[in-house]
Amino acid sequence: MQSVFQHNSVVITGASSGIGRALAVAFLQAGANVSVCARNREALEALVAETGTDALHIFPADVSREEECKAFINSALNRFGKIDILVNNAGISMRALFKDTGPDVLKSLMDINFWGTVYCTKYALPSITENQGTIVGVSSIAGYRGLPGRTGYSASKFAMQGFLEALRTENLHTGVNVMWVCPGFTASNIRNTALDKSGQSQKETPLKEDQLMSAEDVARHTLRAIIQRKRTLILTTQGRLTVLLSRLVPAWADRLVFNHFRKEPGSPLEA
Repeated sequence: MQSVFQHNSVVITGASSGIGRALAVAFLQAGANVSVCARNREALEALVAETGTDALHIFPADVSREEECKAFINSALNRFGKIDILVNNAGISMRALFKDTGPDVLKSLMDINFWGTVYCTKYALPSITENQGTIVGVSSIAGYRGLPGRTGYSASKFAMQGFLEALRTENLHTGVNVMWVCPGFTASNIRNTALDKSGQSQKETPLKEDQLMSAEDVARHTLRAIIQRKRTLILTTQGRLTVLLSRLVPAWADRLVFNHFRKEPGSPLEA
């Protein structure tokens, strides 16, 4: 994939770790100019030190704040003159039952996962349209199938996918491609930073991260899907099966999903 994205200007949100960081590295290796944002300045500076290239532009920003999204997009335009690809990757998860969770926790998830996508897309769209580029949303299987203990996360990903699908249809004849990627369970930092019922980071993961798809594999599949201008990309066999069963036998899928998440360590679900 070397040089495939030569001279492309790529913008990625949430690039301090996990999938976002892997995407940034993969695009740089493929010849792109890359602008990234995250709240963690130190992590962004570490990425600069690791890559050692002036093709990387960093900008500390909180995507839940519209003015910071606008400033980030404008900084990317000022640095590289255009935007060809926007990857809305910034996201946060949760693990708590709805009955125990304050509405402010769900609002935090919507502000980052959904509104962050809306804000960045809004300000990047004119340049992407001019260049007939691509808008990507890094979603989740939770955007197809509501997951217990993750009501706010599922809601935010359903909202993201609905927004992107409508946007794709609006741009049917503009040359802009709009797609979303559902990685399935991926080894990343998102579960460690997932919010509990009080809105605090749970600081642990219930999954065996070393047995999950790597962020680098997700990045590789995502770049290939962008080249092919796909509509959607659902990764992992488990992810594709979950989506299929939810469509074909939804009541059975309810029971399967409940039992699956009830077995994870520290699950808030009760039999």
